Amino acid sequence: MNDNKTNINWYPGHMAKTKREIKEKIDLIDLVYEVIDARMPLSSKVQDVDDLLKGKPRILIATKYDLCDKKVTDGLLEKYRQEGMNVVTCDLMNDKNLNFLIEKSKEIVANQNEIRKARGLQNRALRVLIIGVPNVGKSTLINRLVGRKATLTGNKPGVTKNLGWIRINKDIELLDSPGILWPKLENQEQAYILASLSSIKEDILNLDELSFFILQKMYTLYPESLQKRYGLEKIDFDNIEETFDAIAKKRGALLKGGVTDYDKVYSIIIQDLKEGYLGPITLDR
Repeated sequence: MNDNKTNINWYPGHMAKTKREIKEKIDLIDLVYEVIDARMPLSSKVQDVDDLLKGKPRILIATKYDLCDKKVTDGLLEKYRQEGMNVVTCDLMNDKNLNFLIEKSKEIVANQNEIRKARGLQNRALRVLIIGVPNVGKSTLINRLVGRKATLTGNKPGVTKNLGWIRINKDIELLDSPGILWPKLENQEQAYILASLSSIKEDILNLDELSFFILQKMYTLYPESLQKRYGLEKIDFDNIEETFDAIAKKRGALLKGGVTDYDKVYSIIIQDLKEGYLGPITLDR
């Protein structure tokens, strides 16, 4: 992107409050589910939480696996595995049964129950904290685990505002938390990737810059997808209006007299990426 693009930073007060509350409750927790988006497995991994989680065992859950470029994502997830992390993938639209996650959870904390038994304590429900950046599918994941609608879901960051306990079954209790970011998004490439896939509130973004970034990224990584969706063979990024005009004609984003409705074009590009209309993608490398 151009050198004078707007810096993205979004760290509302409820995120700082969430981190304080996690710190207060972490001693109650047996296991952490850290949810990432399979389309951005590096950018969506929460930074600066390791101290907060006090070495609790963790499962890294890559959601939206149905929407990612599996070859690229699998390679990036393998690096996490090599670092010793427990990693699972899930497609929240089609994986109705997440028993594999519950079994994996029990397996990881089995020794904790052995220790309780040895101390003469009764087994109790496993207490799991669920964390992640905004809009990676935490609420949908919880609803799949519970088997009913337990939490609000929405394609917007910031739907969950407070920590709250949810009982999955007699064996597992989940502590749901709002999406968290870190106070300063130093890596602006990652900030724009997060923004492109809805982890940063749209109200604070310049949508023209964001759609420009998406086109640049897709042109570099998946040019055939732009050709298939919008009929774009080449893009002149020094004269980007021509490309926006071509998309407007292709997708009917025109005002009276055939004038391009640029706001609608920006919205189309952003939505097409998020909803999977630009094909399976992984924006991290």
